[in-house]
Amino acid sequence: MAKGTNAALEFDGHRFRSAEHQQHFEAIKGWSFHRERRVQLRDDEYTDFQEEIARRHWTSLVTPMAKFDLDIVLEFYANAGPTVERVRDMQSWVRGQRIPFDADALSQFLGDPLVLEEGQE
Repeated sequence: MAKGTNAALEFDGHRFRSAEHQQHFEAIKGWSFHRERRVQLRDDEYTDFQEEIARRHWTSLVTPMAKFDLDIVLEFYANAGPTVERVRDMQSWVRGQRIPFDADALSQFLGDPLVLEEGQE
């Protein structure tokens, strides 16, 4: 429900996977986020650490984004929860686009596809 009224929100199927996800968005839209602090290392500092980041192809992971749209981030979080059937499918929905965040998707984002051993999830 909208703040200060008894009227139900009109469901926005382009932004939300379900009315329940839209309600979750309304509940979390007051969240605040702290920007990640950028740490700039000199080439001669913590060389083992810097080499490991490069070896794992994690440069994009340790480089914070300069800016982000808070509404988009909140939409991602609101839609990342379980579906109406209580299925956690490791995907979200942002502006009509499916956003997977399972192990394969995260590995691909990091630039090094994850190869799981048999029995690993």
